[in-house]
Amino acid sequence: MSKIMQVLQFRYTRYFNKRYRKVGHLFQGRYKAILCDKEIYLLELIRYIHLNPVRAGVVRDPEEYPWTGHVSYSRKGNETLIDADLVLSQFSGKRFLARRQYRQFVADGMDRGHERKYYRVKDQCYLGEDEFVEKVEGLKKSNEPSYWEVPVEKIVGEVIRETSIPQDRLYSLTRDRQGAYGRNLVAYLARKLAGIRVKEIAQHFKREPMTISLGVKKVEKLLHRDKGFLKRVEIMEMNLREKSKKKYFITIA
Repeated sequence: MSKIMQVLQFRYTRYFNKRYRKVGHLFQGRYKAILCDKEIYLLELIRYIHLNPVRAGVVRDPEEYPWTGHVSYSRKGNETLIDADLVLSQFSGKRFLARRQYRQFVADGMDRGHERKYYRVKDQCYLGEDEFVEKVEGLKKSNEPSYWEVPVEKIVGEVIRETSIPQDRLYSLTRDRQGAYGRNLVAYLARKLAGIRVKEIAQHFKREPMTISLGVKKVEKLLHRDKGFLKRVEIMEMNLREKSKKKYFITIA
């Protein structure tokens, strides 16, 4: 989502400035996503956000303001781009009753003013109690990818051994299909197993980073389509891991 919003904001700002002959920033700040503890904050936060236009004096009733998701939750036939199931299910399993209870829930908060608790974000991305933050951080650590100390040269050797692509083809500066296939494989394995950046792989092969990045995506697509290819790549991964040590990223506390 962050990448989508970054591209959207950049392109729309460029379009707006060109059309209206403006320069500089169009939006006040960058897009920022916050992970919210749904057990404690979700419903309260949604109500708070949907009542922002009322607190600002823009409208007297949140139903009058079309630029939030409020009507998607409150009225039938207004789901549009918003999936209201998660929120409405917190009120009732019956949709008509859930909508009624949601509207009453929002109405009960009409007299509330600004509440600072919704801005007390921890580590710039969490809205929840300490237990919630610790739980999410624990899940993140358990799902972090493991990397091995595998130099690009070693990956090149494995690809040559498994595919029989000549080394001069891999390093050829011509647009050779076989060589490109081999480089794409090397780049994919280098990224996945060793965490080597695309820029470094591109420098190794004397290619543009964009070319290497597109090559990695081609391998990823082929892995989904071709089970035989997937098996061959898994064998290469296994061979490279067996001969390598795990890589640890050292940071200064």
